[in-house]
Amino acid sequence: MLEILATNRLSRSVYLWLGVLTLVLLPWVVGAGGGNYWVRVLDFALLYIVLALGLNVVVGFAGLLDLGYIAFYALGAYSFALLASPHLPTQFETIAATFPEGMHFSPWMVAVFSIILAALFGLILGLPTLQLRGDYLAIVTLGFGEIIRIFMNNLDRPLNLTNGPKGISGIDPIQLFGIPFNKPLDLGLIQIPGLYLVFYLFLLLAIAVAIVCLHLQDSRIGRAWIAIREDEIAAKAMGINTRNMKLLAFAIGASFAGVAGVLFSAFQGFVSPESFTLWESIVVLAMVVLGGIGHIPGVILGAVLLAVFPEVLRGIAQPVQQFLFGHVIVDVEVIRQLIYGLALILIMLYRPGGIWQKHGGGK
Repeated sequence: MLEILATNRLSRSVYLWLGVLTLVLLPWVVGAGGGNYWVRVLDFALLYIVLALGLNVVVGFAGLLDLGYIAFYALGAYSFALLASPHLPTQFETIAATFPEGMHFSPWMVAVFSIILAALFGLILGLPTLQLRGDYLAIVTLGFGEIIRIFMNNLDRPLNLTNGPKGISGIDPIQLFGIPFNKPLDLGLIQIPGLYLVFYLFLLLAIAVAIVCLHLQDSRIGRAWIAIREDEIAAKAMGINTRNMKLLAFAIGASFAGVAGVLFSAFQGFVSPESFTLWESIVVLAMVVLGGIGHIPGVILGAVLLAVFPEVLRGIAQPVQQFLFGHVIVDVEVIRQLIYGLALILIMLYRPGGIWQKHGGGK
């Protein structure tokens, strides 16, 4: 018996170290095979994992359909864009006088601020929707997401806060311990490109968020969320404070999106309202539903698949159409939306719990 236990522990350790080695080497292998473009795709896939895990707290654990989730992502992105770019000093003389060398707040300081800000807006969204369920909740959250995007699009007059549809550029890059992530890191024997550094940073963030979600799922709070999702009336009868639990789900999910928004803004160096449309909320929701709603490994799988798939499709669909017809007949974006819709229909019909669903079915 002891030998079997020792063998199992050894196997787990081997698999763990193989997984770590694979993740460490992944950007190098992908970069060697497909160039920096595909490493950048991996970086965005990790950001989408953080977003999908945050939305899974709201939709998967608590059973609250949120179609405006991308608004919290926008709050984080614009927070850093405003506090780490030349935009505000060039628009307001008072700010320019206060910060003569420009506004260059640390992304980690802004990340803490964004967690609080996004959680606060999560509570603001949650309070008026406590009595709503299903379609009605979806409509209200959709409206909230559109309101935030419209505000970002129109707050360029009479005071130019967001620069409207032109967006904000010149945003400071990510820095950690004085190391800028937009330049290669020279270690003497090896030089690590900036995109690879971003990959490792986003990977650590995704792992940290996944660990937090795992602990939440197995905690009293997680069990309360699942009870509310299964039967809110029964949960209330058992003494669960459904009001506070719902608000907590909105706040925690929003805070994850806020952090992801800060890193997105620093990574891109540019933000505009076009990055935070309803379609982005739908894509993140599709990641949760297709991967395995309420199941953390499934959500991660869904995020990776839907983040990488459009780029693979872009590399295949256009050349195939050019070869067969001599020109592009159907735009890649249209094909992508059709495939998304078909995939959702098939998943709902044959695997309602998602591609990688929890044991015990798709409930």
